[in-house]
Parts: sequence; structure tokens; C-alpha cells
Amino acid sequence: MAEKRGGCLSYEFAREGDERVLRFDCEDCPFFPSLEDNEAVMSAVVDALIENPSATRIVLSQKRDYEYGYEQVSMLSEMAKVQSQLARQRFLFVGREPAVFVRLKNILYHMLKADPVGAYYEVRALHDSEKSKGSASAVFLEEALRSIEASRLLVAARKLSYTPGSREIYRGIFRPEIRPDFMFTRLMSSLPLNAEEIDSYSVHDTEVSIFRLPNAVQKLYHFVPPEFKLSEDKYELLDEARNIISEHKPTRSEFIDPERMRQVFFNVGNDLIDELAERKGVRLRTKEIEELASILARYTVGFGLIEVLLRDERIQDITVNSPMGRLPAFVVHQEHDECMTNIIPTSNDGDSWATKLRLISGRPLDEANPILDADLLLPGARARVAALSSPLNPSGIAFAFRRHRDMPWTLPLFVRNRMITPLAAGLLSFLVDGSRTLLVAGTRSAGKTSFLGALMTEVMRSYRLITVEDTLELPVHALKRLNYNIQSLKVASALSQGTPESSAEDGIRSTLRLGDSGLIVGEVRSSEAKALYEAMRIGALANVVAGTIHGDSPYGVFDRVVNDLGVPATSFKATDVIIVANPIRSPDGLHRFRRVVQITEVGKLWQRDPLVENGFADLLKYDARSDMLEPSASLLNGDSEVLKSVASNVKEWAGSWDAVWDNVLLRAQVKEALVAVSDKLAMPEVLEAGFVVSANDEFHRVADRVKEESGALDSKRIFFEWNEWLRKRVKKGSEQSIKK
Repeated sequence: MAEKRGGCLSYEFAREGDERVLRFDCEDCPFFPSLEDNEAVMSAVVDALIENPSATRIVLSQKRDYEYGYEQVSMLSEMAKVQSQLARQRFLFVGREPAVFVRLKNILYHMLKADPVGAYYEVRALHDSEKSKGSASAVFLEEALRSIEASRLLVAARKLSYTPGSREIYRGIFRPEIRPDFMFTRLMSSLPLNAEEIDSYSVHDTEVSIFRLPNAVQKLYHFVPPEFKLSEDKYELLDEARNIISEHKPTRSEFIDPERMRQVFFNVGNDLIDELAERKGVRLRTKEIEELASILARYTVGFGLIEVLLRDERIQDITVNSPMGRLPAFVVHQEHDECMTNIIPTSNDGDSWATKLRLISGRPLDEANPILDADLLLPGARARVAALSSPLNPSGIAFAFRRHRDMPWTLPLFVRNRMITPLAAGLLSFLVDGSRTLLVAGTRSAGKTSFLGALMTEVMRSYRLITVEDTLELPVHALKRLNYNIQSLKVASALSQGTPESSAEDGIRSTLRLGDSGLIVGEVRSSEAKALYEAMRIGALANVVAGTIHGDSPYGVFDRVVNDLGVPATSFKATDVIIVANPIRSPDGLHRFRRVVQITEVGKLWQRDPLVENGFADLLKYDARSDMLEPSASLLNGDSEVLKSVASNVKEWAGSWDAVWDNVLLRAQVKEALVAVSDKLAMPEVLEAGFVVSANDEFHRVADRVKEESGALDSKRIFFEWNEWLRKRVKKGSEQSIKK
């Protein structure tokens, strides 16, 4: 039930989701609406809380919404209760010390609501004065003093310095979240008190700061995007444009091509804002209109401030927990690990995102299907998102966004950040060229999909690749731009029911009808495992076969494939190599590093249990002391059956372990040279997919030419000629960069 008061600071009390909101209309107020800066505002809010003590949120609306959350509201609610109780006891002063009564009445009826900290010091001074005179009034004043100083607001104030007549102290206690009219998400724009700024950088048109907070393990990821810095005229234009454009309800067909849909809405918004600005007499430059149109698209068909976060290449994950509106979004940062952010998505955001995800994915999100996985293609970012709703999530809806790198990871990049060693990169390059079957295993957030994408860049562009995924995470679009012959198949999620999509099992079997191709499976989750191993066993796939799977060890992968997914134990032998990637934590538990901890081959001579029958042979294994993958004795001694199997198909390597090992080391030398050049010349682009794929092509061309001219794969000559190509290519790139 809503209550209203007229004039400036009129308000209504209403339920919004789980919140009970006191919403003040400050449009006609001649001052800026602020609890911390304005006595009239604080007094009006306390009056409203006396009448509506169950309120959990205060909203001051003036073009933008300035919102105060539960903790801040509860402080004022407690003070409102104290004020009400003390005011009711005023009769104790009737007939006594008129001057003291008048002074106390002003404190209790006015000052305690408008400036409670100042009121406390006034009561204390009055108490000390009356007590020194032996006045009976001192007893009541002492009780009043105890009531006020026991409140949480005064407890918080004691930690800050107070200057009589100044409201600076309230800026340290009350910090509003800000939300323009055209958006749902709230943002804490003010900088945290007593925090240490440890990093700052720009993401397009947004400044990002990382703060270390006092008495907190998590850091704060703080940013203020351009939509929070607009003029009032621009806010009005955006708000009116959003109201007009929101009348159009996008259909499923529009979301099939999100890039085209975004462009259409941008064009419509551009024309609409231009027209509204002309009608209102607001002069805008073309660039300003385009900026407003981009913001409008972001908050109509887009995902709002989440898009701003996803444009930051250093962010890996974003989580929005339920119930939405209570907690900030959290991120996993590439350099600062887990951080809280200064944005608070609301339940309205959640409903809007859920609707868009249903349209984008074509999948349900309801009681029968409380989990939805979808892929997002946004301006400047690509991401996977998982939504959880009731009844699985009883407190509402929650989201987890996994940001994908704009370009695929590469093995040299992983060498650069120490996830693997050059030797491991050389070995994996050899295995990919040798058309082996590889499983990348690991726990959640271990980097499995990123590593699988890096292995794809090792496949020569002369071969075709087919990917099978239920959520499109692999870098297919990026590889197509690099002229890869690649086809993507999207299949039904194992968790979805009643969708028109083909099953993952059917998707894998269909690849056998698409000709000679390498097969990349986004994640082996369910019944598709049988189809995958069937394809491996019949040898229908002559090129590399690779995928990801959850498991923290080679035996964990065997257990998952055989005991959980029902693949016969003997069929598991079709796996040649298991690559295990797991996060490594620092001793203090505050930092996490991604590392490949094992590269293990699967033998072929065991019958029931590869662990008991020595069916696993480590090729490289992580050593915590050196923080590196170290080669095993079996690899150094040439006892690897999988490498011998690759060699058996190559005339120059058959029966010669030294020739095989020499080629692995050559490839390792090539990867190491790319990293060294990138570091030395400060050219990070050398490690990116475009350059690495070209370097791989050149490696194969040089090797083929040397073999044809000399009759042998002379590693020294191959590396010399390839390195000359690298030197010239890098020099040319540097010259072009200088000209720009």
C-alpha cells in the first residue's frame, strides 16, 4: 500500500520485489537530493521512516535515482525509533527549566532527525551543564545520551572525525548507489574511504581503478562508465528514447544474428535521438549522438553495465548472485584475482537478461529447465553465460558470465604466462601434427577451453576442422577470420529438455558424414562420450581429435569416462594423451595461477584398470619447487609409445627416437623464440593467433623445403631459416607500427 506526501520531497512507500522502498520525488526540489549533504533531506527521510519503519531501501529521484541500501536505511530507522521514543518522553520536562526545555525540544524534534551526530554532541553538552548544576534534568538527559550513542549511526561516526556545523562526517557513512532513469543497474560511484588504489587503467571510454580495502581480503574493482557522466539534457533524451524504443518487443528471429540486430537498433536509436534533440532544442555533435545511441542499444537489446565489464580483457569471470539487488557483482581479474565491483544489478536486470537469453539461445528457462547456458556475442567481447532460476535456485535468479578472449589463446601465450613450458608446447605441437586424440582435463576455471582453443591454432590451415558444442565457446569466428576451414555444430545442452536442437551424440555422429576432418568437442559431458569413442575406434577421423572434460587427474578422467559416462574400459584406450590443467594456489591462499600439471599418455596393453596395470605414463609433470612442467624419465629415455606411433608413419622418424626427439625440441625452440622476440621488442602481437598461425605455416613450409633440398629434416637449418623469416617479419611489423 503506497502513502504519498505532496510538494518537494513527496514520497510513496511501495513493495518492489523483496524490497520495501521509500521513493522520494525530488524533481521539483531546488537542491541536490542527498542524505549526506542536505539536512532537509535527512529530516524528511527520518520522518518517513517513523511512519514506515519496515522500509529497506530509500530512493531519491531527480533525473537519476540515488539509492541507499538496507544497512544505511537500518541506521536511520534505528535513529528514527530513538527520536520517536525520546520525543514521547518530553512531558518529563514540562514545568521545569523552560530554557533547557526549549533547547532540548529543538534537539529532539529537529536536530536529531537532520543532524543526529550534531544532536548527540548538543545533548552531551546540555547534560554536562545540567549535571554540574545538580539539576534533576540530568537524569533524563543521561538516558537520552545513552540511547543516542548506542545507535549504529553513532558507532559508525566514532570512527570518523566530526567538525561542528559540517556534514562531512555523513559522507563517510552514507554512500548512495546511482542509477539513471533509463537503466535498472545501480552503481556506487563514490570512491571508497581509507582504501589504497593499487592499479588503474582505461577500457575504451571508461576508467578502471583497483582498490585494496581496509580489513578485507577481496579487492574492489571500481569503474564509472560514460553513462554516469552525462548532462541532464542527455539523460532526458536517453530516458525518452528508451521509453519509445522499449515499445518494440524483439523476436527470436532478430536475435539469431546479434551483430546485425545491434546495428539495426543502433541506427534506429541514432535517428531517434537526433530527432528528439532537434525537437527539444538540444545541440549535439554527430559523435555525441552516436555515443548516446550506443548507450541506448546497451540498455535496450543489450546487457547494460555487464557489457562494460566484459569489454575489459583482464576480466575472466563475472558472477551476479541472488537475490539480485542486495549484493554487488563480483569478477575474477587476470591480475587481481577475485574482486567485488561497485555495480549492483537489480531483479529488473535479471528478468530482462533472462528474457534475452531465452531469445538468443532458443532454450527455455523455467521450473522444468532451471539452468540455461548460452553464448553472447557483444560489442568488444564474447562470453558464455549460465543462468540459474527457481526451483534449483530458491532465492531468485543468478548469473555467471565467462569472458572469452577476443582472439584465441596460443601455446606461446601460455608459455609466456608460465602455464606450460616451451618443451610442453613443442611436444603438443608434435602430437597435434601427429593426429593424436587429446583430452584436456581439469577442474572448473582451470582454463580447459582456452587451452583447447590454443591447440586448434596448431592445426595446419590445410586441414578441415569440425567443432561440436552445446554452448559456443571455442574461437570458431576468430579462426574463420584467419582463413581456417572450420565448421561449427551447435547441439542441445545435456541439462535442457524439450528443445528442438540435435543431441550432442547425433552431432558427433553427423561429423562422420562430413568428410575427412579433425574433430573438436567443446566438452565431453554425457552420452556423446560413447559416440566420440566410437568415432575414435573405427578410425573414421584421420586427423586430430580433441576435447575437454572435467577431471583432476588421468585416472579421474578414466573414472569419469568409463564409470560415469558408460564408455567401455577398452574403448578408453582410444585416448592417446590426457592434458591436466588445474589452478595452483599461493601459500597464503590469496592468489591463483593456472598451470598444466600433467601431460600423460594412455597405454594400450592394460585390460581393466590403467592405474593398477600401469596404463598411464607421464610425459611431463608439474614440479611445485620449480613451478614448471618437468620431463619424465620415460620421455627422456624414448619410452613413449604414442610418440613412437606418430613416428611410425613418417619415413624420416620411423625407428629413430633421436630424430623424433630432435623434432620435438625444434618445435620447442620455435615457441621459445616467439616469446623471446615478443618480450625483447615489446611486441605482444607476436604471441597472438594471427602471428602464431603464420609462424606455424612458415615452419611447415621451411621444413618441407629443407627436406626436399637436403633429403633430411635438418633441425638446425630449419630453425635458422625460420628464424630469419621471423626476424624479417618482426622488423617489417616494427617499421609499419612506427609509420602509424
